[in-house]
Amino acid sequence: MDGPKRPPVGQIENLIEKGTTMMTEERLEKVERELRAAKRRSRWLLVALGLGLGAMALVWASAASVPKAEAQGAADGRTVRANMFILEDENGKPRAALAALKDGPVLSLFDENGKPRAGLAVAKDGPRLGLLDENGKARAVLFALKDGPVLNLFDENGKTRVGLDVNADGPVLNLLDAAGKAIWRAP
Repeated sequence: MDGPKRPPVGQIENLIEKGTTMMTEERLEKVERELRAAKRRSRWLLVALGLGLGAMALVWASAASVPKAEAQGAADGRTVRANMFILEDENGKPRAALAALKDGPVLSLFDENGKPRAGLAVAKDGPRLGLLDENGKARAVLFALKDGPVLNLFDENGKTRVGLDVNADGPVLNLLDAAGKAIWRAP
């Protein structure tokens, strides 16, 4: 009986050696993959750490460069002088801002979402008051100009629908349709 043919002893050693080599190569590839993944994680951690330190440095630098409001002019420390004040709510959202701009002072009031809803300004041609809707569109504007006061009311699309002017010739009231065409005027 011949039975299954056995490979010569030298071939068995070669197969064992190849199997060991393949197992070693597979293990080596696995270790290399894990090493590459560890290096990627290390790079991301270094990037995150660098960004975190950079952000902290930026916050520190900006806080150091912001001029501090100091009490000036009153012995009791009740007078504060600055170019701009921002009033924030308990969540850090702006609720009011007062600024001394080149064209004149401006007071802005914001809703709970931080959107501007009202503004008062004093410009060279006179003071003005504006009221805005929740989308930031002007709905009412009042001007006190040299020639007289002007009141304009706007629809939700920002189109003037009512205009009231008082000038040297007297008052003028205009009612306009959505296209801006006068539908009634007095006088």
